[in-house]
Amino acid sequence: MRESRTTRIVLAVLVLVSITLVIIDLRGSSSGPTAFIRSAGAAIVAPLERVSGAIFGPVLSLGDSLGSLGEKDAQIADLEAENARLKSELDVVANDKARVAELDALMGLVGNNGYETVPAQVIAVGPAQGFAWTVTIDVGSRDGVEPQMSVISGAGLVGRTISVTPTTATVLLVVDATSSVGARLAGTSQIGIVSGSGRQDALQMQLLDPLAVVDVGDVVVSFGSEADRPYAPGIPIGTVLQMRGTEGQLTRSAIVEPYVDVSRLDIVGVVLRVDERAPREPLPMPTPSPTNAATGDDTVTADDSTTIDEPVVPEETAVP
Repeated sequence: MRESRTTRIVLAVLVLVSITLVIIDLRGSSSGPTAFIRSAGAAIVAPLERVSGAIFGPVLSLGDSLGSLGEKDAQIADLEAENARLKSELDVVANDKARVAELDALMGLVGNNGYETVPAQVIAVGPAQGFAWTVTIDVGSRDGVEPQMSVISGAGLVGRTISVTPTTATVLLVVDATSSVGARLAGTSQIGIVSGSGRQDALQMQLLDPLAVVDVGDVVVSFGSEADRPYAPGIPIGTVLQMRGTEGQLTRSAIVEPYVDVSRLDIVGVVLRVDERAPREPLPMPTPSPTNAATGDDTVTADDSTTIDEPVVPEETAVP
């Protein structure tokens, strides 16, 4: 009993001393026993805090970095997806602008020449029915398209329709080796036959008059016929690039650079009919060919190093 009483007395004294020290410490006294104790504790603990910070600081930072790594990867993925979406939208806008420009040019050619056309888009490219240079367009008989109709773009003659379904039509391009177009020189009205060479950058015009005067840069347009088949009149074809042969020779031809780049076809129009009462606007002066502009040569050459086979004129081609 006595030991238990003594223990309680000691415990009570210790509690009283602890409470007294706490009260003194809360008063902020800078002297006394607590100040010494605090100073001693700070002197011991401060170095331990610095050492532990140096050891465990990088570890804790690495843990934080690893924790946020997944979040950063997700942000990067989101930004890449947004960038791809914006790039796709820009590509669509650029493509739409190019098509609008092509359609404007087509409507300008149609308006100047009184053509009634149906616009179309090229949906396929490739050989068809034994022809090497053909394309497929997305209009057909339900749109009024028939075989042997002129196909144009804003730049000029593309070709003619050779077969038609209710929803599509196959177009024989003017550059095909089997293609022939009755044509004339816009300035002198000299008549000839423009044939495809099988190359996208050159046509050949066989002149009916071996004494005809032809200059480099002369504009060649389609001659047309009363029925406007297969080619409507006045469609720009290209410009004379060079001459083969000399005046008076029986076989005299011109190398013609086509206006239309058949490797970049998109928006075209099929000429359904021609309004004979519509005024025919004069064609603009062509831009000089880069080849002639570079050399400054505006004269007609007697021969040419370019080898192009003589044109084959189909029997159905009629030249007035």
